[in-house]
Amino acid sequence: MTFQQVYGYEPSVRYSAPGRVNLIGEHTDYNDGYVLPFAIDRRTTASIAPRADRVIRVASAFDEAGGIVSLSLDELSPEAMDGWSAYVFGIAWALREQGSDLTGKTGFDVFIESDVPVGAGLSSSAAIECGVALAFNDLWELGLDRKTLARVGQYSENHAVGAPTGIMDQSASLLGERDAVVFLDCRTLDTAVVDLALEANGLEVLVIDTRVEHAHATGGYAARRASCEKGARVLGVEALRDVSIEDLPRAQELLDDETFRRVRHIVTEDQRVLDTVRTLREHGPRAIGSLLVASHESMRDDFEISVPELDLAVATAMEHGAVGARMTGGGFGGAAIALVDREARDAVAAAVTSAFAAAGFREPNTFTVRAAQGARRD
Repeated sequence: MTFQQVYGYEPSVRYSAPGRVNLIGEHTDYNDGYVLPFAIDRRTTASIAPRADRVIRVASAFDEAGGIVSLSLDELSPEAMDGWSAYVFGIAWALREQGSDLTGKTGFDVFIESDVPVGAGLSSSAAIECGVALAFNDLWELGLDRKTLARVGQYSENHAVGAPTGIMDQSASLLGERDAVVFLDCRTLDTAVVDLALEANGLEVLVIDTRVEHAHATGGYAARRASCEKGARVLGVEALRDVSIEDLPRAQELLDDETFRRVRHIVTEDQRVLDTVRTLREHGPRAIGSLLVASHESMRDDFEISVPELDLAVATAMEHGAVGARMTGGGFGGAAIALVDREARDAVAAAVTSAFAAAGFREPNTFTVRAAQGARRD
């Protein structure tokens, strides 16, 4: 299915935005903490043509029925949109809600296609949002910078789609650069690009998609966020960003066991992000393996967002020579990543696939990703 097949004419412009892998820093974003994602060489493309009226029409290559969903700019509201098309309509709504004047603006025909795996924790949703946000910003001549567009994408996902995510995914998709990670302070939105230097060190990132699908708009993610907010409230801080490692003994006295473990993950994960940035700058990517493994153990034991498939993927990768490995994304399924020597990639992937078969798990989808450029006009 193509734009031309759906709409009967050719698009006038194409924009694309990448999915992302989070190297380290999980669930820290909505706690005003630190994250270290990178944009990947899997992208979502939005083919677009302006219309003469105020209607936005949306179709996608992953809707086999070839259906078109339409909504007028004058009727935009979270209640008027549902399903995957909310990722497109929600951006137009969020731009208006965040202060852009859409008076007199005309609509678009939009066609979405993607090679970012859905449900793998690689942020296929943010890839749609960011490509569309960049396109609408340019075509409507709104003049917003990329950090503002990241906030628009997060606002849309929170309030139009209904997923209580932080700003990491959109920031990575909009700000990513080749062979580098984006060091993001989620409180100030200050960013720094840090060389990942995998190519020079003969390393690759192997993604192990467990094919256990998750849905962020449902309970597990929201429950973890509520625990973090409870912890901050009891500890008397604005966000868990303001709690240090040294504060944890006091936190353990004040909090119930489950809330304390949730808090401990966030506090130690923030420190691991800072340690990873320092280690990359001082010693390079081969020195970060223990930090990746410690992150996974914290998500497994303290935050309790892993699943047996993710644990098996990480353990098997490490047993077969990975430099480091961890689950990535929101959890409850999705993907793990393993930092591997280029020549060991196929052997690690084969070992994981074999281990999944022996455990009676669904066959995983394994592939490598590279750190790539962020959203762009193609």
